[in-house]
Amino acid sequence: MIGVLGAGQLGRMLALAGYPLGLRFRFLDSAHEAPVRDLAEFLQADFTDWAALNRFAASLDVATYEFENVPVETVEHLARCVPVFPPPAALRASQDRLDEKMFFHSLGIATAPFVAVDARADLDRALDEIGCPAILKTRRMGYDGKGQYLIRERAAGEQAWQTLRRAGSISDRQTAAYTPGLLLEGFVHFDRELSQIAVRGRDGRMAFYPLVENHHADGLLRLSLAPAPKRTPALEQLARDYAARVLEALNYVGVLTIEFFQQGEQLLANEMAPRVHNSGHWTIEGAETSQFENHLRALLGLPLGAAEARQPCAMLNLIGELPDTRAVLAHVGTHLHLYGKKPRPGRKIGHITVRAGTIEEVLVRIERLRPLLR
Repeated sequence: MIGVLGAGQLGRMLALAGYPLGLRFRFLDSAHEAPVRDLAEFLQADFTDWAALNRFAASLDVATYEFENVPVETVEHLARCVPVFPPPAALRASQDRLDEKMFFHSLGIATAPFVAVDARADLDRALDEIGCPAILKTRRMGYDGKGQYLIRERAAGEQAWQTLRRAGSISDRQTAAYTPGLLLEGFVHFDRELSQIAVRGRDGRMAFYPLVENHHADGLLRLSLAPAPKRTPALEQLARDYAARVLEALNYVGVLTIEFFQQGEQLLANEMAPRVHNSGHWTIEGAETSQFENHLRALLGLPLGAAEARQPCAMLNLIGELPDTRAVLAHVGTHLHLYGKKPRPGRKIGHITVRAGTIEEVLVRIERLRPLLR
């Protein structure tokens, strides 16, 4: 049996990928409403409820997690009972933006310029060093565009500080003049955003999915194109080399995603996710082996599946409102995935995969679908 910390849509898709292989799952999450409740055994409890975690671990063969904000202490406690992949070190490296950037640099992976901001005076010094525009970010708990403030000119520094100081605070014991947990990054004028999804097995073998081009709005991923149009062999090799460095350094097992900014033929690492990823949902219909199946294969020590794209495709996130199912499915080459989540503004509640023989036809089919999506 496979245990999964977190019971959202990624966990749901892991279970759906595992059932054809005869696998069984148990999930733990603090949320009362979870997309996996109708699919697998589900334990509702806080991640720091050690008694519940011990019950969760009973009879598991291996465990994993479906999002990177699970407390590291939870994963370390679970690892004393059952093998857990990816390893806790990967989770720890990804949870703090400063640690993550320093980790990338230790491996020779380029990033945007950055400076830690622990006090108000630090922000002024960081702006002197980096200049404007720049982005002030919380070091922890930032996702889907949360915990960020774009500073377009120096005068906006105070507003950015006031907006994020509470979000970045570690405890109420800190004085008003000291707010740990912030980071200033230089604003990157990039050509496009890309992601590299890779998987490493217990035996150290790796598989790499093609580079994916991502389009965001309001901090949320809206569209992924796979394989990324007009990618060059050199660019793809660079992304794979960077991913391999991370996988090897962490003795990683499972699926890893690194998000990049592309500048010409150079890549700047933005962040990594030690889990299956939204920009890899296209792999369910579009790749020889989905990211979800390959993650499970890696955890169990099974041979990894081929990661090549079957044909050009795209993934459209459904955010906030559900489309008309009949109208979506009437379109050729379209696959609809609904997560069983109640619609609300800004919430990912499903996705659509679109496939065609060429990327040009994929883009045409996307435009035909757009009137159905709000």
